[in-house]
Amino acid sequence: MATPDDLVSKLNARSRDVLRRVVDLYLTTGEPVGSRTLAQALGRDGGLALSPATIRNVMADLQDAGLLYAPHTSAGRLPTESGLRLFIDGLLEVGRLSHDDREAIESRCVAAGRSMEQVMNEASTLLSGLSHSLSLVMAPKSDAPLKHIEFVALSPGRALAVLVSEDGTVENRLLDMPEGTPPSALTEAANYLNARLVGRTLAQTRHEVLRELQEHRTALDEATRRVVEAGVATRAEDGDQGLLIVHGQSTLLEDLHAGEDLERVRRLFSELERREGVLRMIDAANMADGVKIFIGAESEQFDLTGYSFILAPFAKSQEKVIGAIGVIGPTRLNYARIIPMVDYTAKVVGRLLGQG
Repeated sequence: MATPDDLVSKLNARSRDVLRRVVDLYLTTGEPVGSRTLAQALGRDGGLALSPATIRNVMADLQDAGLLYAPHTSAGRLPTESGLRLFIDGLLEVGRLSHDDREAIESRCVAAGRSMEQVMNEASTLLSGLSHSLSLVMAPKSDAPLKHIEFVALSPGRALAVLVSEDGTVENRLLDMPEGTPPSALTEAANYLNARLVGRTLAQTRHEVLRELQEHRTALDEATRRVVEAGVATRAEDGDQGLLIVHGQSTLLEDLHAGEDLERVRRLFSELERREGVLRMIDAANMADGVKIFIGAESEQFDLTGYSFILAPFAKSQEKVIGAIGVIGPTRLNYARIIPMVDYTAKVVGRLLGQG
């Protein structure tokens, strides 16, 4: 199978330069690129000195090769998904992440704390803001045995369940409690569950605990029973698909020009809600070495028509991959800036979770 470098090598210097400049201008403006505009850009940037007529001929050849297309008869050219793929894999010069961006990612994620959900939530929020795109981060439910569980009173009617797994994962879950629940009930509930959960997963003991409560085979009072029931339900109610955090949906709605664009956004949001496609793409990214990029309809796992998905897995130190973080936006994303941003954020998240 031909590699991107093989395909690029088949293009002469003139065709490579024209394709690169067409994609560069498209990523900047989002508009079709005409021959006169391209001739002026090549002249300003010190590229090959080509006339508009010559450029039209080169763009026609690139169109025949399936790398460019004309949205209208008299319009300029836009890159196809194949053209974007060739540009990203073979012609793109990925920039270095700025010192300010690195500092922002480090400081914000570190300040989020050691809870998996806190770190992931902060990373997703930050990445959305820096990239001006939709961001998401996802990790599967930890299947590691529990080491400790604790309940912390927050306010009347609210408590926090803190679940610490043997692999260092910390999960926080907010619980609704009957007002007036005494602190002693939280302590007794934690003691009761810790005596049964240590070295086992919550799923392994949940039914056993609930059966004991239903058969009244415990000496717990009513308030403590309610805390225990809420505690063993903290993960079960979330299902088995893992934790998915999404930020920046509004950014995809800010640059709509036609009804079909709005329909594309709706389909994308629907795919995110179903999660199955996201999970399959994350599985594919987990098998990749570093950042993986999905462009539009080339993805078999997820309907990304009109969009690109830049995704990077994260792992605890050198251990197995435990999740992935990424950015979704129009195909004219600033790939040179966002690719290293996603990659660096994934490394920071993995390192912080590995310290938990």
